[in-house]
Amino acid sequence: MSAREKWHPDQYLENLYREVTPEYRFGARNEQEWRAWQDELSRQFIQDLGGFPGKAAALDPTLLEESDCGEYVRQLVEFTTYPGLVMPAYVLVPKRSSLTGSPSDRLPAVIACHGHGEGSTELVGLQPDGITSATEPGYQKNFAIELVLRGFIVIVPDILGFGSRRLRMDAGRNAPNSCHALSTFLLQMGYTMAGHRIYETMRVIDYLQTRADVDPDRIGCMGISGGGLVAAFTSALDKRIKAAVVSGYVNTFKDSILAIHHCVDNYIPGLNRHAEMPDLVGLIAPVPLLLEMGTQDTIFPIEASRDAERHIRAVYRLLGEEDKLDSDIFEGPHEISGVKAYDWLVRWLA
Repeated sequence: MSAREKWHPDQYLENLYREVTPEYRFGARNEQEWRAWQDELSRQFIQDLGGFPGKAAALDPTLLEESDCGEYVRQLVEFTTYPGLVMPAYVLVPKRSSLTGSPSDRLPAVIACHGHGEGSTELVGLQPDGITSATEPGYQKNFAIELVLRGFIVIVPDILGFGSRRLRMDAGRNAPNSCHALSTFLLQMGYTMAGHRIYETMRVIDYLQTRADVDPDRIGCMGISGGGLVAAFTSALDKRIKAAVVSGYVNTFKDSILAIHHCVDNYIPGLNRHAEMPDLVGLIAPVPLLLEMGTQDTIFPIEASRDAERHIRAVYRLLGEEDKLDSDIFEGPHEISGVKAYDWLVRWLA
């Protein structure tokens, strides 16, 4: 190594990663040890995220508009998540469904978490104005519509920092999102964007459980990319979610957000001291989980995704629940596949 080569910090970072052994790396040998690991890591993870409010704010849900879309009705609702923070969401309600099964004929519901892009409009076939139909489905492939056409009630929240939930200045200049400004502000205040988005998704579950047409015991979650983070970690921490699909996200921190340029909203200070991504996703077990992985995904490399699945499978294997973990490894880039996902949710929620 030349004298100048020693000035580069590459090896320092590699050594730093190797020297940090996650405190809660999965290594349980029986169900009792698994329960202790799950409880302790969940508590630590919530702390790393910046904590959640001790008392939930009143939801105060409001129906803002309703549109007939042929096979389903599209509603726009809003409700309170944190005190002073209001979330809008589209709710797609099928006119007919084969997924009834509870005594009151309530339907299973799926929370659809969008990734980086235009926000919730992108999943329901609309342009950003919320009025005009989109011409192309994009990498998220209108997956909320795919779900409602299969009989689910689908709720698509506008995730904090996107669409109608950008900062006023960013919306005024038509910036794609407010991730950087919101994330850095929250970090400086001792919170995280990930923590806010996860807690708000828990509040989406609170809202769904107030609806007379939703079966509160059959709620699933599906998300891609940044929405995959939200879907994965909400499913890990809130056991009211009974089935999950995570697309274009599950990997290792080392090979994804620590190796490739990612939005600052992904970063949680000190998290690697406690867990790697497969440990956190493993908290979902034994809830049914499907992982979508594109072989040409350039920001979540496929080999690391395969490695993460192997680590997650160890949790399901210990619990004797391997049939509840599956993957859809497809030839394609960073996008929704859907080949297995929709049937997976029908299987476990119907």
